[in-house]
Amino acid sequence: MSAEMTDERIFRNARIDSSGPLVDLRVAGGRFSRISPGLESEAGCEEIDLEARVVLPAFVESHIHLDKAFLEEREPNLSGTLEDAISITLALKKGVTKQDIMERAERALRMCIRNGATWFRTQVEVDPIVGLKGVEVALALKEKYAGVADFQLVVFPQEGIEQQPGTEDLMREAMRMGGDLVGGIPYNDLDPERHLDIVFAMAETFGCGLDFHLDFADDPRVKKVESVAARTMAAGLQGRVAVGHLTSLGAMSPDEAAPVIEQILEAGISVLPLPATDLFLGGRGEEPPRFRSLAPVKDLLSGGVNVAVSSNNIRNAFTPSGRGDLLEIGLLLAHTLHMSGAADRSVIPRLFTTNGAKALGVEEGYGLRPGCAADFVVLDSVNLDDILIDQPEKRFVVKGGRIIVENVAQTTWREME
Repeated sequence: MSAEMTDERIFRNARIDSSGPLVDLRVAGGRFSRISPGLESEAGCEEIDLEARVVLPAFVESHIHLDKAFLEEREPNLSGTLEDAISITLALKKGVTKQDIMERAERALRMCIRNGATWFRTQVEVDPIVGLKGVEVALALKEKYAGVADFQLVVFPQEGIEQQPGTEDLMREAMRMGGDLVGGIPYNDLDPERHLDIVFAMAETFGCGLDFHLDFADDPRVKKVESVAARTMAAGLQGRVAVGHLTSLGAMSPDEAAPVIEQILEAGISVLPLPATDLFLGGRGEEPPRFRSLAPVKDLLSGGVNVAVSSNNIRNAFTPSGRGDLLEIGLLLAHTLHMSGAADRSVIPRLFTTNGAKALGVEEGYGLRPGCAADFVVLDSVNLDDILIDQPEKRFVVKGGRIIVENVAQTTWREME
């Protein structure tokens, strides 16, 4: 029986934790109806044997720029600096068309879905240079991939707001078109505090949350997150604000960072380290000592802060690599933050599953629980504790209980002569 003939099926023999028994996942109407060992067979219910493979909730790309994907093929960032990444992308944007954005964004999107991500918060650039082309593309992809991927759109002023007159009006129009959150990047504008004034006021107007690129520096003196935390609490937006990068927090001593982490926790801000980008662009100072800082994930987690991880960019001036594979991004983060050992690596998958869903504010209907959307990934592994270091293939990607991607890896050993 094909997956198209029924919306009821049982995925048998799934490994959803490292110590418990294998379970069967029953799906009906796109949601989990029962999760238990040894469910009875039912007439008209398709059955799929997962053969003890590991099952994780759907991967969440909680901070990604689909509209800038693959621009590295046109002009690489040879210096590796943030300044050149911004200037190269600005120059390239002047020549992009809506069709061009669509082709590159969809190519990146399909790469991400193939690797298990079916939830996305995509940063969509809006300014007088690119206009609303990116918003139109993102909305078209949201419609085209309905039932395959869920989207949140962040209206993002990459070039600043006051630095590019006309951007604020375009952002408001983008929100009216279907933007979900207001974005901000105070470090790339004329006056960071004035930038925050504008985006918090806009969020109030549209009754939405905010998503920031913030404190992207190796300098511990950079602490704009304190202002964002205070404004978040004053606006009553606890739990509805996320900040990407926050690398300067990792440059602080533990004593310096502790009160900042407390403010982040009190404000209910989600922190999103973006290791592929942060490691490529960081530590590019002209004089020694050169170091690259990352948001201190261990300290943030132990302090109770929600931490998620995402790809950010795929093959452009900000990040020359990327396959849309969050398992790979998780391993990169684990290596650089000393979290790849046996005591820590099992934590990492939460950062692109349940924690990512919390950052998006969708955790109530997300996860491997009855009543939740049946969105999950089946990995070609039977060992849950080692998936980070094994990097197994994503055998099945399932959305609403339907297998939308099947990946088969085959190796043939040929005898040595």
